[in-house]
Amino acid sequence: MPYFDILKKDPSSVARTGMIHTAHGDVQTPAFLPIGTKGTVKAVTSEELKFWGAEIILANTYHLWQRPGDGLIYKAGGLHKFMNWKGPIFTDSGGFQVFSLTHRRDKNRGSSAEALAKADGVYKVMEAGVLFQFDLDGRQEILSPEKSVDIQANLGSDISLILDDFPGYPFEYERSKESIALTKRWAERAIKEFQKIIIDGDPINPGQKLWGIVQGASFPDLREQSAKDMVALGFEAFAIGGVAVGEPHSEMMRAVEAVIPFLPETSPKHLLGVGTPFDIVQAVSRGCDTFDCVIPTREARHGRLYISAKSEVGSRKSENQTADGYSTIDIRLEKYKEDFTTIDNTCDCYLCLNHTKSYLRHLFASGEPLAIRLATMHNLRFYLNLMVKIRTAIQYDYFNEMKENYRDYTKGK
Repeated sequence: MPYFDILKKDPSSVARTGMIHTAHGDVQTPAFLPIGTKGTVKAVTSEELKFWGAEIILANTYHLWQRPGDGLIYKAGGLHKFMNWKGPIFTDSGGFQVFSLTHRRDKNRGSSAEALAKADGVYKVMEAGVLFQFDLDGRQEILSPEKSVDIQANLGSDISLILDDFPGYPFEYERSKESIALTKRWAERAIKEFQKIIIDGDPINPGQKLWGIVQGASFPDLREQSAKDMVALGFEAFAIGGVAVGEPHSEMMRAVEAVIPFLPETSPKHLLGVGTPFDIVQAVSRGCDTFDCVIPTREARHGRLYISAKSEVGSRKSENQTADGYSTIDIRLEKYKEDFTTIDNTCDCYLCLNHTKSYLRHLFASGEPLAIRLATMHNLRFYLNLMVKIRTAIQYDYFNEMKENYRDYTKGK
C-alpha cells in the first residue's frame, strides 16, 4: 500500500483530496491538525477531539522534551498511551522553538550571553545543533538533529520531522541560503539516526515516518534548491517551513508556489504553522494537504470566535467581516451583553446548540474557565468543518467557487 493515496484532483487547480496511511490510522486530506503542544489540546479531551472529527493532532518535541521528558513518556508506552489519543500524532522537530526563542533574543541585543540564555532559553544555532538553557531548571542542552529524532522516537509519533533552521522576517538572502544548507546537513544526520532507531532498532512505533522540511524564505531559487535537496535525500513526505513568521500573505503563497512543482505529486505536503481560513483555502489550491496552527485555540482563549458567513444571512454582518467565507467576533464586547442569539446558527458544536452570545460573554466577563472550554470547542469545530467543506468541494468539483469566497491577497500583486 502506498503511504499516500490521491483520491480526487480538482479540475481548476492542483488541489486534491487524499489519504495518508499511518500506523495509528488513516488521515483524510486536506486536513487540519489541532495543536496539542504539551500532550493536550488546551481545554478539551481526546474523546471530544475525535467526536468533532479530528483524525490527527500535533504535539511539540521541544516542550515535551523539557517537561515531562521524553524518557518518562517512553516509559508510559509512548505519547498515544500517555495522553490516551488513539489516532495519529504528528510531532514537530523543535525547529520553530529555535526560531521563536532566537527571534526574542535578537530583540535584546547588547545583553550578555548568560543573561540572554536565562531570559530566552537559547544561546545560539551552530553546526552541532542548538544550545538551549531550559527555563524550568536552568540546565543547558543541545538539541541536535540526532537528539530531535531520538526524542520523537521516544514519543512514538506517527509523523516526525527533521530538525530545521530558518530565519525570521524580514528575510535576508544570504542568511536564508545558509539556512537551507544547514538544514540539508542536519537532514542527512537525522536520516542516519532514524535508520538506527526506527528501522534497525526496536522502537515504540515502528511505523513512524520521518518527513523532510523545505526552507528558503521567500526566495524562489532557494525554495527550489531546498525542495530538490529534500527529494534527493529520499524523503517520501514533506513539510514546508519558514512561513507564517511575520511575512505578508502574498509572500507566503509565493513561497508555496515556488516549492510545490519540485516535490513529487504523490507525496503529502504539510504547511507548517498555517493558518487563517484564508491561508488554508488558498494553500490547498496550490497543492498543500495538511495544516497546523494555534489560531483556533489561542483566539478562543481571548474570546474571538470564527463564524460561518451563512450565519450572517438576513442580519447585520459582524464587526470583523472579512469575506463571504467567514467572519470573526469578539464575544467580550459590550454589545453582546443582551444578545440572546446563538453564536453560529450553522454550527453543531455544544456551545452553539446550547448557549447564547450573552451567556458566553457573561462567562468571559466573570473569568469562568468554562468560557475558554466552550469557545475552544466552537473554534476547533469550525476549523474541522472547514476541512470537510474543502474536501467536499473538491470531490464534487466546486472548489473553485468555494475558493472565491476566501480572499486571495496575492491577486493584483
